[in-house]
Amino acid sequence: MQIGLVRHGLTDWNALGKIQGQTDIPLNEEGRRQARLLGERLLQEPYRWEFAVSSGLSRAEETAKIISSMLNIPLMPPDNRLRERKYGQVEGLTAEERESRFGADWHLLDLGQETDLELQSRGLVFLDDMWHKHPDANILVVSHGGFLAQLYKLVCRGVLSERIGNLSLTVLERKDDDWSPLLFNCTKHLLTKQSQHGAS
Repeated sequence: MQIGLVRHGLTDWNALGKIQGQTDIPLNEEGRRQARLLGERLLQEPYRWEFAVSSGLSRAEETAKIISSMLNIPLMPPDNRLRERKYGQVEGLTAEERESRFGADWHLLDLGQETDLELQSRGLVFLDDMWHKHPDANILVVSHGGFLAQLYKLVCRGVLSERIGNLSLTVLERKDDDWSPLLFNCTKHLLTKQSQHGAS
C-alpha cells in the first residue's frame, strides 16, 4: 500500500504569512495552477492512484478535485481527521501580529491550539484506518502543512525537518506494520514551470 500525501495549493493567507488553521480560506489562482502542475506530473509518473481524499476545508478539497479530475480517479467524501491544526486565537494573524500580541513564544502558550500529540494521534488513526480498509490500494491524500509536519515527525523519523511546501508530494509505503517514505516533501513539479507572476 502506498499513500501520497499532498499539501494544498497556495491561498491569499499563505501569501500574506497568516496562520489559517481551520479557518476556511479558498485557493487563489496560483494555488489552482500549482494543483494542475502536480496533476500533470502524476500523469507522467509510474505511481498509480485508486482514489483521492481530502480534509473538509475548501483549499484542500479544491486541490484534490483538480488533481483527481486530471487523473480520472474518484474523490471520496472529505475526512475531518485530515484538517489543519486548530490554532485558536492566532488564526488570521501574521508572524508580526502573533509576536506583538502574545510574544515570541506564543506557540508555547495555551491559545486554543491543538497539541502536537493530538495532531499525531488523529494522523496515525487515519493511516491505520486506511490500511485496514484499503490494504491493497494506493491513495492520494490532500491535507495541510501543520498537520502533515506532525504526521511526518511520527512516520518519517530521521528525515530532515523542513517546511512543508504548497503542493509538495510525500509518498509513504506500508511495509511490515510500519510506514517508510519513498519520497519526501518534493516540489520539483513547481520548479520547472515557475509562475511569471510569482506567488503573490
